Amino acid sequence: MSKAVLVIVQQSAFVLGLIGLMFYISWQLSLIFILITPIIAFVVHFVSKRFRKISKNIQGAMGEVTSAAEQTFNGHKVVLTFGGQEKEFARFQQINNQNRHQRMKLVAAKAGSVPIIQIIASFALAFVFYAVNSDTLRESISAGSFISIITYMVMLLRPLKMLTDVNSEFQRGMAACTSIFSVLDQEKEKDTGVKHLDKAQGYIAFKNVNFAYDYHVNDHDEQGDLVKNKWALDDVSFELNPGETLAFVGRSGSGKSTASALLLRFYDAGEGEILIDGTKIENYFLKDLRHQFAYVSQDVVLFNDTLANNIAYGKPEATMDEIIAAAKSAHILEFADKMAQGLQTNIGENGALLSGGQRQRVAIARALLCDAPFLILDEATSALDTESERHIQDALQTLQQNRTSIVIAHRLSTIENADKIIVMDQGKIIEQGTHQTLLDKNGAYAQLHNFQFES
Repeated sequence: MSKAVLVIVQQSAFVLGLIGLMFYISWQLSLIFILITPIIAFVVHFVSKRFRKISKNIQGAMGEVTSAAEQTFNGHKVVLTFGGQEKEFARFQQINNQNRHQRMKLVAAKAGSVPIIQIIASFALAFVFYAVNSDTLRESISAGSFISIITYMVMLLRPLKMLTDVNSEFQRGMAACTSIFSVLDQEKEKDTGVKHLDKAQGYIAFKNVNFAYDYHVNDHDEQGDLVKNKWALDDVSFELNPGETLAFVGRSGSGKSTASALLLRFYDAGEGEILIDGTKIENYFLKDLRHQFAYVSQDVVLFNDTLANNIAYGKPEATMDEIIAAAKSAHILEFADKMAQGLQTNIGENGALLSGGQRQRVAIARALLCDAPFLILDEATSALDTESERHIQDALQTLQQNRTSIVIAHRLSTIENADKIIVMDQGKIIEQGTHQTLLDKNGAYAQLHNFQFES
């Protein structure tokens, strides 16, 4: 756009200067040329709208091309295993053709707009030749004035062509700006905090919490009927004391991970209250609130950096001795010592050099190193083999002794020692208690327990 604006300013000033000279020499002949201005303006307006529309479509098409390529590259093992090469070729060809068609439309619009404007200007020039030979103007305009007007008109053709050419680039830039600023103008994450929190004591309470991903208040549809929220969490209430461990169990999609996301304020509850140490979490500054949590997800995110730096990501000021201690507790040294540079080995993009279990151990070591009062484990041992899981469970039990922990698990063997177990289904709490009390109830938890251990 910066290049386009430069050309537009330069050539527009040149065009206005030539038109000014033309009027100074002969306003009659110049007026004839100016009569075509509305026609040219209409053509430019129409072409500009088409340029912008096509440019927007091109951006969308290029996004699909990039997405398709990235998806195929990342999933190349699946594609090769299931013989999906031809299918992926055909899919990519179809997407690429859509992109090519949009680009051809842009080229066609650009190729057509320049000659049209030049033809219109040429007709004006021809009409000037005709008019100057009429009885009215023949005597009043000198040969020198006529030659000057014709020269300036011919000189106008090149800047008009350049302005038309650059218009396509300018509209592409405007379409890109629309996409970019639609993101930049999105509302920022709300930090409603008014209170600092250095280190929490460890109390957590959910009080009648309702949450919907598409939350709305008293909205009505086109027929005027009240649209109800589809609750991901429905009237969830529980309390957790310092040092206690709470386990969430239930089917996939029952709201277990959503509850932990609300604690970190990735989302805000639609109704109800979430309290830490008796204070609503909305009253804490976001940075202070999130600093209270160590989080281990089932989807481990690692960075293109060394093992040591990935472990110390949540605590950059950690000493090497602290990093080694965390790595030892998470059984990372077992494979790190076999690497060429040990903990200083670069593990590649998203930990490409590590297996799934090794990547998860790094995430656990990161949580071990963080001296946070709260610990969230979202299927933290799902990618570990039996031996590694036993070692990690020992490390996690040591870690959980002085921390309030929330464990999200499908394997009930990992949460039998939890102080409280909450069984969820479709966003609601259907059972809660200790492992033994829930087994004695012979309800949903007992059925799930029997199913896992029988199988």
